[in-house]
Amino acid sequence: MTAQATIGIIGGSGLYDLEGFELDSEETIVTPFGKPSDTITVGSFAGKKLAFLPRHGRGHYLAPHQIPGKANLAALKMLGVQQVLAFSAVGSLRAEIPPRDFVLPSQIIDRTKGIRPFTYYENGLVVHTTFGDPFSSEMAETVWQARTALSGVQLHRDKTLVCMEGPVFSTRAESQLYRSWGADIINMSVLPEAKLAAELEMDYQMVCMSTDYDSWKVEEEAVTAEFIIGNLNANAANAKKLLAAVVPGLSGVSARKGSIKNAVITAADKRDPETVAKMNQLLPGYF
Repeated sequence: MTAQATIGIIGGSGLYDLEGFELDSEETIVTPFGKPSDTITVGSFAGKKLAFLPRHGRGHYLAPHQIPGKANLAALKMLGVQQVLAFSAVGSLRAEIPPRDFVLPSQIIDRTKGIRPFTYYENGLVVHTTFGDPFSSEMAETVWQARTALSGVQLHRDKTLVCMEGPVFSTRAESQLYRSWGADIINMSVLPEAKLAAELEMDYQMVCMSTDYDSWKVEEEAVTAEFIIGNLNANAANAKKLLAAVVPGLSGVSARKGSIKNAVITAADKRDPETVAKMNQLLPGYF
């Protein structure tokens, strides 16, 4: 497939389309790992070619554990994407991050339960991918420099994001535990998405949009979907303003390029031919 866009946008809860997006095509892609969440729209936005994918599908019909992460990232890779800017609703674990503020995380704590397919490298092909810094510092800085585009809210940076399984929200005890670990925000979608992007040599940065205080504030009602929906709509409007300011500064070039080639552990004669054939569609000549 001919490269069509080097920048990919993954829309989270509330962000299902982009205003001002000049459509070139709608791509229905079947990857070696199945179909992505929805068709991917390719076109021009803020002077750059983008590929846009709604994580939960248009109409939000996919629960967090049902998102086809491997197909989503593979489809973006097949379109030529090198940098992925992802948006996600999050709960705040800190009083200083009120609902409707935005957050740039720099670290992740994994509290998913292993039911989500989380790696491309199994079934006869073992690769150990560097993940000490899960997010792109270059992309984070570009977003940070564009923070004045946000209306009436703050952008926080260098925060720790805990990813829970969902779709049920946290108990109050769990919420307090995550705070004691130093986590600042919580969501259900950064994993395995961030890991899969790294395994395909794509830079990845998530922009988090606070909708609630999770369940840790005992003086408040525990989080409900009804409360969140109002904040989702406000956050989506701000996300579109931020995107318009951020996209012109994105390079479309990944700092992870070439990182997988020297991370293959499995001996050449022990590699499973079927797995190798799948991965060579995404990283040709590596295996």
